[in-house]
Amino acid sequence: MDRTRIILVDDHQLFRNGLKMLLEASPDFEIAGEASNGVEFLRLLKTCPADIALMDINMPELDGIEATKRGLKICPSISVIALSMYGEEEYYYKMVDAGAKGFLLKDSDISEVREAILTVRKGGSYFSQELLYHVIQKFKHRESEAKSANLSRREKEILLKICEGLSNQEIAETLFISKRTVDKHRANLLGKTNSKNTASLILFAIKNKLIEI
Repeated sequence: MDRTRIILVDDHQLFRNGLKMLLEASPDFEIAGEASNGVEFLRLLKTCPADIALMDINMPELDGIEATKRGLKICPSISVIALSMYGEEEYYYKMVDAGAKGFLLKDSDISEVREAILTVRKGGSYFSQELLYHVIQKFKHRESEAKSANLSRREKEILLKICEGLSNQEIAETLFISKRTVDKHRANLLGKTNSKNTASLILFAIKNKLIEI
């Protein structure tokens, strides 16, 4: 795999500088550009091809949610990982709906940041375990919206494998079924749970207590 080109989007320059220094210490990563808000990010995206955007949620002028939506229209191939702080759980679904593929706490260890970037670059989704814990705590105080969404036993089984980060091919090999069958089940899962992507499916599974963290 070629070096992963990354755009850092955060309104705090000190934070960007620190993250840039840590990421550039790895030969796998290249900082393609920096932006202090969503407007700068969109402008940068038009002239600066990148694989990953590490995106702050709360920023002046244009927040991370809207910047993600618009950015994916400009460059559908870029993958967005949201940078979050405690207490921002209310934004998770909005960021997933906007197209984010992962979530990281801003104080995550660099090894976790690296893991998230590489996982998302390979087509997966990444959620900080600490963030998932806080999301679950929030959901415990709410009524579950659709406990099973009429999922079949096999669909639940495949959903669990998706939550473990397995690709369709890996799921097929694990369950001894064809990849085409897994593709069909995944499509059914997206439809039944009204999810847009893998990240949405993972949040659905958490919210409806289909997985435990």
